[in-house]
Amino acid sequence: MALRGPLLRLVRTHLGHTCQQSRAQSVAVLGAPFSRGQKRRGVEHGPKVIRDAGLLDRLSALDYSIHDFGDLSFHQLEKDEPYMDVKFPRNVGAANKMLSGAVSRAVAAGHTLVMLGGDHSLAIGSVGGHAQQCPDLCLIWVDAHADINTPMTSPTGNLHGQPVAFMLKELQDKVPDIPGFSWMKPFLSSRDLVYIGLRDVDPGEYNILKNLGIQYFTMRDIDRLGIQRVMEVTFDHLLARKQRPIHLSFDIDAFDPSLAPATGTPVNGGLTYREGIYITEEIHNTGLLSAMDLVEVNPFLGANREAMEATAALAVDVIASSLGQTREGAHSSIDEIPAVKEDTEQLRL
Repeated sequence: MALRGPLLRLVRTHLGHTCQQSRAQSVAVLGAPFSRGQKRRGVEHGPKVIRDAGLLDRLSALDYSIHDFGDLSFHQLEKDEPYMDVKFPRNVGAANKMLSGAVSRAVAAGHTLVMLGGDHSLAIGSVGGHAQQCPDLCLIWVDAHADINTPMTSPTGNLHGQPVAFMLKELQDKVPDIPGFSWMKPFLSSRDLVYIGLRDVDPGEYNILKNLGIQYFTMRDIDRLGIQRVMEVTFDHLLARKQRPIHLSFDIDAFDPSLAPATGTPVNGGLTYREGIYITEEIHNTGLLSAMDLVEVNPFLGANREAMEATAALAVDVIASSLGQTREGAHSSIDEIPAVKEDTEQLRL
């Protein structure tokens, strides 16, 4: 892989950063039960079903100190009229402002942060709060969708399809002043972003990706190159110039719907289980993961209980592999194999 041996040790040595203090031992889990970034109810229950699928026990088995900060409590504004076709802007803006502060505090305390959504509009606050403490971060966005529409290009007005546009400095003049978002300013450069798994990109998004020269990998690219090469190019693109913390924003719909049926915008032809877990294993292997999102698990949309449970279990696997669970097995460290002890009573007999 791209980062191995001496190079990886050099990467870790040069991260003299609050983002990396005590990072190997401490994980903070933060739920964001929020759904107003899109139209389908149910995704606000994502944090609960992911926890119920055994997330905390799985992470504890990886020898982390787990700090479960519970779920944020979002105040719903009843009067929130669309603005330039953007739906629920004040609710989305207020929720992300609250989330941004919570993420910033957790990262400042030295935790690796796991944010459980909720819909993907929450990435505005999650990545933004992370960037307050780690302004040099890079972003890996694993998703069927680019989520980089501006309010002017969005075909739906749903903000879960627009979060990246709010982050990018290069799009500052393309995003109008939206009610609820006066607190935030763009903080990310397009060269610090890589997409993996795209297969449903709107015309305006395609124009933005091409014009800004953003590095992205569609499912066709993954078929053509293989997931190992995709990850090599991703790390070379993001980390060759400068070694810095990674924010992973993972939408469960990146997987094929046969694996993750309980989600709001499924698209056929997605990641296999092996491809998705390989992505997260390799991100963990860099030693640079500082925060991650797992979003868009919607238990209301599974055809049955088994579909919901399969999607939630897959979300747990993604998070656990991002934090060190391997397919060789996640084992507590053992210094040496115990020696055989002779049973002296048996020997006397």
